[in-house]
Amino acid sequence: MVTPVLRQAAEQLHADELQRLSAADQQSGAELPPGWLRSPRAVRRFILGDEALGISRKFYGDDSLVDRAIVTLLGRQGLMLVGEPGTAKSMLSELLAAAISGDSQLTIQGTAGTTEDHIKYSWNYALLLAEGPTLRALVGSPLYQGMSQGKLVRFEEITRCPPEIQDVLISLLSEKQMMIPELGEAGQLHARPGFNLIATANLRDRGVHEMSAALKRRFNFETVRPIGDSEFEVELVLRQLQRELGENAPVKVERDVIGLLVTVFQELRAGSTREGTAIKAPEAVMSTAEAVSVAYAGALEARYFGDGRLTPAELARQLLGVVFKDNRDDAKRLRHYLDSVVRERARRDANWKCFFDACKGLWD
Repeated sequence: MVTPVLRQAAEQLHADELQRLSAADQQSGAELPPGWLRSPRAVRRFILGDEALGISRKFYGDDSLVDRAIVTLLGRQGLMLVGEPGTAKSMLSELLAAAISGDSQLTIQGTAGTTEDHIKYSWNYALLLAEGPTLRALVGSPLYQGMSQGKLVRFEEITRCPPEIQDVLISLLSEKQMMIPELGEAGQLHARPGFNLIATANLRDRGVHEMSAALKRRFNFETVRPIGDSEFEVELVLRQLQRELGENAPVKVERDVIGLLVTVFQELRAGSTREGTAIKAPEAVMSTAEAVSVAYAGALEARYFGDGRLTPAELARQLLGVVFKDNRDDAKRLRHYLDSVVRERARRDANWKCFFDACKGLWD
């Protein structure tokens, strides 16, 4: 019996699709780059979908960005994905690693506590004391494993690391080798074909620890932008919500209700209403990923505490948890948006009235 898990890695969740893409490559005689499990075209199909092969679309955004990312990984430069929080940077890096290397788990999480050992290697100290510095006693980092196995490595939130730790990557990316002085003459690890690095960084965090110019030169930068098309975003939220709830979930979700949610998020994100009225955007992240989280939480409330129908009232109650984080000014901005924009729409539309009444009740 397979033990259920909350989340599978991309290469496990989409194993059937990856097998079909490999079979299609073999049948067509597609050229595979050194160290890659699949052709660049197959990688693109895996991420953007292919109806003929039954491959689902997994990334919604700029298709040309995906093409440029794949081309970057074919070369010597690393790939740096930057953008606002919640724009699916991490998901895109995971999909690329799963399709190219068959392994998306070689990941370094950047934090203020990340050390050089996390990037290069450390030691099993029991073996180190018993045998001295040997390969058996060495504990390779995800980057060490990626170099030795010829796989992609993911570095999440790289700008959260101190600059001196970031700069450990400079020589590794330039020389494609890692020196291990403790092993003497045997202490040279040369990267195998297929190795490269995908890093991510939030634009809001760029001032935390700015990357050095030398390190920036080792990457090609690509910006992952929020979705601007409202109808496209509504469709995406609906699809993601259905995936989260499951096919047979007893929750009724109407498109107009999700449309209201997306409108609120897009207007607060842009600092402007669909009529062109300027509003003050909150500091809180108003991404598509957050919209899906609000819709999912609202659907759970409707299922377990309501009548099984998702309404704007559930969305209003869940939205406050997104906006009210750690900035008191966001409360004033949301109140202004409710009083000046939502109140007027509530006079003409039942869904907006339901949303406004729920927000007003919570506020009072």
